[in-house]
Amino acid sequence: MFAARSHSEPIALCRSVSALLVDDNLFFRRGLQTLLDFYSSTGSFTCRVVGQATSVDQALKLTTEQSPNLVLLDLHLRSGEGLRFLQERTQGQERVLVLSDRRDDEQVFRAMQGGAHGYVLKENLAERLWPAIKTLMNDQVYLSPEVATGFFRLFQFYSGSPLMRAETAHLTEREQEVLHCLVQGASNGAIAQHLHITVATVKAHLTAIFDKLGVSSRTQAIVKALKLGLVST
Repeated sequence: MFAARSHSEPIALCRSVSALLVDDNLFFRRGLQTLLDFYSSTGSFTCRVVGQATSVDQALKLTTEQSPNLVLLDLHLRSGEGLRFLQERTQGQERVLVLSDRRDDEQVFRAMQGGAHGYVLKENLAERLWPAIKTLMNDQVYLSPEVATGFFRLFQFYSGSPLMRAETAHLTEREQEVLHCLVQGASNGAIAQHLHITVATVKAHLTAIFDKLGVSSRTQAIVKALKLGLVST
């Protein structure tokens, strides 16, 4: 799994999750709703499904209207590619977890590069969905172990053939340290503790890093950093 925490570090899960389900299979959406209802019944957190969409256009509309903080997205809809949702969403505050029955490396890479925060195979949904939601709601990235190896293989490939010279990023030594922690999956609080700085300072460094790398999210920063060879896996 990518972005894993140590077992000794507590998880401060967002207590309220508002979810948008994007899948054109009615029976799958019903099963997903059942799983989310079960998680809510345990008392760990409250999950409210604020909408269900069968197309990218519906998903974009509901995201604007309902402002969910979690989107569960199927990439292969009969009406078109779910990747368009990642490209066209405007709010950017919601976490996007891709749920797919395909595990090819290029698709996983495209999804994560496009701005997804996690990727879970549908065949392992009952086992992986709960830890994936916990990870995303802690502002981290989640990859199912089944797809992580191939994903990092592509990262290594792009690190060996950077798309631009790493020197153009001009990161300070401290920004490089923060970026390294980010790639390891650390939360803002964990980065602050590790580097003996405040969370506010971490956020300031992340803002500078995003600006220098030309990205707008933690996931995109991780992808870009690895492609440029700024950090290694």
